[in-house]
Amino acid sequence: QVQLVESGGGLVQAGGSLRLSCAPSGRTFSSFTVGWFRQAPGKEREFVLAISWNGDIYFADSVKGRFTISRDNAKNTVYLQMNSLKPEDTAVYYCAARSGPVYAGSSYSSAHLYNDWGQGTQVTVSS
Repeated sequence: QVQLVESGGGLVQAGGSLRLSCAPSGRTFSSFTVGWFRQAPGKEREFVLAISWNGDIYFADSVKGRFTISRDNAKNTVYLQMNSLKPEDTAVYYCAARSGPVYAGSSYSSAHLYNDWGQGTQVTVSS
């Protein structure tokens, strides 16, 4: 099991930007599939973005053109860059990771794909 440490959440005005970071404790991240999910109050957890071990990116339509995901293997960190933030982006954001292979037919947007989860970081966007 991998402990994931998230950082970078906070309060921002609509239209602003934030960058979230996710790093594993004691493991090398380069071979992991990493995803970001979010959960707003009273709503189910939803998929945001994911990046495979070889750099393929998957995203939810709701964040297309505004959010990006990247990984810096030298820093052993995955980033979620969020631009043009909207009040509806307000949520707790979770980093999730899968250390094993992703089999054909698997969905990167499914929470079941991921083995390990971070504690979450709050993002609040004011109008």
